[in-house]
Amino acid sequence: MTTTTFTRLSNLVNVFLLLSLVFSGNILQRVTSLGINYGQVGNNLPSPDKVINLLRSLRITKTRIYDTNPQILTAFANSNIEIIVTIENQVLTLLQDPQQALQWVDSHIKPYVPATRITGIMVGNELFTHDDSSLIGYMMPAMINIHKALVQLGLDRYIQVSSPSSVAVLAESYPPSAGSFKPEVASVMQQLLDFLEATKSPFWINAYPYFAYKDSPDKIPIDYVLFNRNIGMTDPNTKFHYDNMMYAQVDAVAFAAAKLGYRNIEVRVAETGWPSKGDAGEIGASPLNAATYNRNLMMRQFAGEGTPARRNARLDVYIFALFNEDMKPGPTSEQNYGIFRPDGSLAYNLGFSTMSTTTANSESFTYSSSATKAMKKAKSSMEYWTILVLAIIPLVMSRLF
Repeated sequence: MTTTTFTRLSNLVNVFLLLSLVFSGNILQRVTSLGINYGQVGNNLPSPDKVINLLRSLRITKTRIYDTNPQILTAFANSNIEIIVTIENQVLTLLQDPQQALQWVDSHIKPYVPATRITGIMVGNELFTHDDSSLIGYMMPAMINIHKALVQLGLDRYIQVSSPSSVAVLAESYPPSAGSFKPEVASVMQQLLDFLEATKSPFWINAYPYFAYKDSPDKIPIDYVLFNRNIGMTDPNTKFHYDNMMYAQVDAVAFAAAKLGYRNIEVRVAETGWPSKGDAGEIGASPLNAATYNRNLMMRQFAGEGTPARRNARLDVYIFALFNEDMKPGPTSEQNYGIFRPDGSLAYNLGFSTMSTTTANSESFTYSSSATKAMKKAKSSMEYWTILVLAIIPLVMSRLF
């Protein structure tokens, strides 16, 4: 068998396996690398127990919150949903004191575990931005003190400590192999990577191709940022081919870490998403683009893809966000990243039959009659295509061999 023949056969088998997963109805259930961010900056959001039902309907078993809300941590007990909590930026100065860090873990984490599956603590969020670098100096002392507190309380085996960064920490990101950290943060990044390597924790990045497209819509192809079919780009140094910007951003971080001597640090995506609505100048913010981005991203997750630089390592991704949040400051787009509206209805059609809908007054999230019909139609369609693929395989194999 030639290499070309083997590749074609492998691709055919992959397509068949993906169709089989979809037809079985378990495609979402089998994805363990997909999580979703559960923001709470709204005055009309559902109660945590309803959020649990919604996550279960999506077959999503991982979420992240931006604080340590006791109501949420209590409600998530025995739900078997993994949850990452966040230490707010304004608390970091307090945690420079090891005793204060111990007290924080003792009061904010210990009372809820192990019933609530807290798997990570994010120390701050995007502590270095284009406009402000004043907070990043507090990051490493706080992380070290929080980790020591977890060790002292016997919780370090279950809970990782890290801090998500924006792509603003990168001086270069194109091509990905040129990835490097900005000189003003290189020293802190070195300390962070050393800590992550020692504690076997991941480097988290907030990756938003939307921002790059919004700023340069004439230079960046929309299909490249939406995971649609496109010619992509080839890194001239590595010859890796990239057909989407998010993977390129993730690999740029990996190459930046490697340049500092850390070649085996896992890079994960703490946030990525696309707004369904924006102001006049927010080019690309639309329900169609939001649905396309998140649907294509989810399909990549279903297929268990890694990035071109790390093909054999599934990429962990947390979508931003679960709900539209009406009280978030900033432009209109900031309030419209949610897959769902606060009443539990879809903000746009993702095209997956497993999505559920609800009304503001309902006691639980249930499938609507239209959703049920859609499920039956989708299942019938997938059955047809699965049978068709099964019928074609012998013919294709006879041609290949």
